[in-house]
Amino acid sequence: MGKRSRQRQKNQTPGRDDRDNADWGTGYADIVKENKLFEHYYTELGLVPGGEFEQFMDAMREPLPATIRITGYKSHAKEILHCLKEKYFKDIQEVEIDGQKIEAPQPLCWYPDEQAWHTNMSRKIIRKSPLLEKFHQFLVSETESGNISRQEAVSMIPPLLLKIESHHKILDMCAAPGSKTAQLIEMLHSDMDVPFPEGFVIANDVDNKRCYLLVHQAKRLNSPCIMVVNHDATCIPTLQIESGGKKGSLFYDRILCDVPCSGDGTMRKNIDVWKKWTTREGGCVCAFVTTQEFMQLLQLRIAVRGVEQLAVGGRMVYSTCSLNPIEDEAVIAALLEKSEGNNHTHTHTHTHTLPGSCNLSNIFWTFFLLMTKEGHWFADWSEVPSHRRTQIRPTMFPPTEPEKLADMHLERCMRILPHHQNTGGFFVAVLVKKAPMPWNRRYPKLRKDVSSGSAAQTEGSPAASTPADAPRLTESAPVEEEEREGGGPEGDESAAKQDGVCGPPASKKMKLFGYKEDPFVFLTEEDPVFITIQSFYNLAPNFPKLNVLTRTHDGKKRNLYMVSKELRNVLLNNSERMKVINTGVKVWSRNSDGEEFGCPFRLAQEGIYTLQPYIRSRIIRVSVEDIKVLLTQENPYLSKLEDNAHAQAKKLVMGSIVLKYIPNPDNTEDPQCPIQLCGWRGKTSIRAFVPRNERFHYLRLLGVEVFREKQGVGKEGEKEGKEEPGKVAGEEEAAAAAAAVEKEAELDLENGDENASSEPKK
Repeated sequence: MGKRSRQRQKNQTPGRDDRDNADWGTGYADIVKENKLFEHYYTELGLVPGGEFEQFMDAMREPLPATIRITGYKSHAKEILHCLKEKYFKDIQEVEIDGQKIEAPQPLCWYPDEQAWHTNMSRKIIRKSPLLEKFHQFLVSETESGNISRQEAVSMIPPLLLKIESHHKILDMCAAPGSKTAQLIEMLHSDMDVPFPEGFVIANDVDNKRCYLLVHQAKRLNSPCIMVVNHDATCIPTLQIESGGKKGSLFYDRILCDVPCSGDGTMRKNIDVWKKWTTREGGCVCAFVTTQEFMQLLQLRIAVRGVEQLAVGGRMVYSTCSLNPIEDEAVIAALLEKSEGNNHTHTHTHTHTLPGSCNLSNIFWTFFLLMTKEGHWFADWSEVPSHRRTQIRPTMFPPTEPEKLADMHLERCMRILPHHQNTGGFFVAVLVKKAPMPWNRRYPKLRKDVSSGSAAQTEGSPAASTPADAPRLTESAPVEEEEREGGGPEGDESAAKQDGVCGPPASKKMKLFGYKEDPFVFLTEEDPVFITIQSFYNLAPNFPKLNVLTRTHDGKKRNLYMVSKELRNVLLNNSERMKVINTGVKVWSRNSDGEEFGCPFRLAQEGIYTLQPYIRSRIIRVSVEDIKVLLTQENPYLSKLEDNAHAQAKKLVMGSIVLKYIPNPDNTEDPQCPIQLCGWRGKTSIRAFVPRNERFHYLRLLGVEVFREKQGVGKEGEKEGKEEPGKVAGEEEAAAAAAAVEKEAELDLENGDENASSEPKK
């Protein structure tokens, strides 16, 4: 600790300790939860049903319940749920603090399979009970392992409404910090027996630094079907893919359009909004939005670009955490009007129906009032004086024709008010594309890619990029294709192309966008690295060698990654169109010591579930007791394994191995999910190469009590005896994960999509 830090600690005022022991809202003691302008605006608007406004405001002032979500695509999800119910929730019901029983977490009744839970426990209460402290540490560790996500309840709704299937091509337009993106990935991997789903997720964000937070969130799920890109969502490029020997435009089956907004529905967790909320032309603004005087126009431009990229028959979900109709229904109405209503796009009939035994309430609004910061109200575009028409636009008001308004079916949108289900405020609408957009209608009919069922379309298809002579939008029109795609002169593009390489644009362009990324270089089937890998691991003949990539042109390949076949197609055909931040899952890491044993690459735990189906040797079947030994001891001797595993290990030469546990349905006391670990068979010992939080995760599944002291020292013990696991030598950790681990001691149960920040590559 530095001298200044010690001095600050010495001179710390008593108020600091009081804040540490405070309830929800810690750090906001000076902020009064009142905003007369906010109350006046929503009272006049009449958005809250009659007689409920006081309940609405009382709920807005209450702290938001903490919510967690179990990642549903992993086969371990049921085991984690069982662990939560049997090991923590049952005991929490018996806990008493200050003479009052603690209310155990409850499932969100509308989320499928009890995979989402909420609780009102505060940090103050947690610190008063050792059991609750252990529960908190469990959540922290499982979050870092990617098995649990802390996510606000209403934030979970948009991905559910997309109704994703494993073959869908998905675009998340404004993805950071990534909690919804994680849901999309989980839904793609609903069947764990399929290592490479046909579909993929392209997660985009305009902020370069936030893209690295997005990478951290996605990396926890270890999927080969996710790609993170960095573009302005209003002009995100149209990508090309190859199908049947011809190039065509990629159009998405599903698009999540969770746009930037004023965020006044988040007052329960972002308490600064109370102080900084105000009205301004184009909607409401607060400190969490960067000078968005034309917020609604930005939202509309993003939504229009999203619909342009949507395949005919595809589904787009538009959502905001704002309650303001100008940011919500007005955007949907303007979008439908631009697309000529039901002829091209329509709001879906069942947007208010969610899976589960209960549904969220549905509040919609078709009467928009706009209030300026001076307090002037406008109910119609005709009332706006000419000197204000440069800031206030017609799209901020509903259509004046009653028939046109009725045809839009804005009643199918869904607004969630905080006092109805004890949540944050939220708005969501589902749009289904029925035909190409009006400015594309001249062009030939869409050619379906029957072989893959994807949304690939030929360059001349109606949903392809808008040609220069096509009808254009006047306001919020998409920019010209060259600007949209960020492409330079053709000579520059062709010079940058190399076989099997997808890299970022030239370095002089990259400086405009942030940190320079290493290229993505796909290996050929004849690459020399496969010679030793193939023989050492006895890879299956159907192993997709062409899906393996590295991040360097020159020198030794340090790490090898895998992506799905469809993402490879996207990468190879769009190297100059998009800036890729990250993609692929690591499957092998170079190990110089391994060369003398026959293979210089050892298996990586991140990609073991993707890679293992293709490995036909170097596999040791282990039991529950074997895994306990491997995860709680640094370098156990081979003799510590049970007889069966010991005999298998003795037959293998030194080097990287797969430790595989297959559940026994007849023994329900043991975990009923498969477990696969990377390991190393030494001369006389054996070890597991598993990151610390994943060790804790697997030990909990095996019934081992795992907890940490406040100083960060880990302890693992069973009823009989305790053993301390050593550090996992040789495992590389991403900067984002390292930063997250450092913050674990400070982590609380407060809501928020951000689990940790990540450092970009410079």
